[in-house]
Amino acid sequence: MIEPLIGAERTELQFPLDDLQYSEDLGLITRKPHIHISNRIYREVIPRELVSVTQDTMVQESQWYQTKDHRLEMGKLLRAFQQFFRENSESWIERFEYKEAGPQLLLQAFLQRILNSGGRLHREYGLGRKRTDLLIEWPIDPEKGMYGVVQRIVLELKIQRGKLETQLPAALSQTLAYADAAGANEAHLIFFNRDKDVQWEDKIWHRLEPWGERTVDVWGC
Repeated sequence: MIEPLIGAERTELQFPLDDLQYSEDLGLITRKPHIHISNRIYREVIPRELVSVTQDTMVQESQWYQTKDHRLEMGKLLRAFQQFFRENSESWIERFEYKEAGPQLLLQAFLQRILNSGGRLHREYGLGRKRTDLLIEWPIDPEKGMYGVVQRIVLELKIQRGKLETQLPAALSQTLAYADAAGANEAHLIFFNRDKDVQWEDKIWHRLEPWGERTVDVWGC
């Protein structure tokens, strides 16, 4: 029940009625107006629980990705994740029981390890959304923390299906709509290419995409 909700990609699924009812009775999901994890606490706790061992065994420290004025340097961070994903994704995702949601979970574990020193990671996902939205909140002033100036960064995660150019316009629009709603000045769109016939040299890339009056950093993994 939980895997397709976290993966957010599959739209037509036939869940056994008993499984639906049991998950609803446990309070894990809500079935109306559509199937989704029931509350924000569970949306945070469930993915953390799924990747807790992975997160704890990653060697990542937040100071590696901070500028002199204590901001997160997302370009440096995501380039490091691209390399990490290239080198480790096959073996790490095999450790997950939920392999279809593996790329999204692996990035969240990577980010959470860094944000544990003071930042926050908010997650938005659900059946049929075909994307996972993440919002990073990072305090600029270590003394004031979340009560001071906060850096807000949006990341939208998608599985690449077919040609990138067919998915890109809608994905850019969704990313910036979420960034506007979250009050984020920085937006990143990340495509995971699961096609085993595509070489890593073609999967790993980065480019800037203008959309309206804003620009989105688009990444391939």
